[in-house]
Amino acid sequence: MGNLGFQEILLIAVVVLVLFGGRKIPEFMRGLGKGIREFNDAKDNVKKELEEGIKEKDKTTTTQP
Repeated sequence: MGNLGFQEILLIAVVVLVLFGGRKIPEFMRGLGKGIREFNDAKDNVKKELEEGIKEKDKTTTTQP
C-alpha cells in the first residue's frame, strides 16, 4: 500500500495542479512544510520528555534501598 510508482505520483501532481492552480502551489507547499516541521518538533519534544521521565524513574528506583 505504501509503494507509489511514478505514474501514481504523476497523477497526484496533475490533480494538485488542477485543483490549486500554478500560483497557489508554492503557498500550499510552504504551509505543508511548516505543518510537517511543527509535527516533528512536537514529536521530538514528547520523545525528550518521555526519556527524561524514564531517567528520573530509573534514578529514584536505583537510590531506594
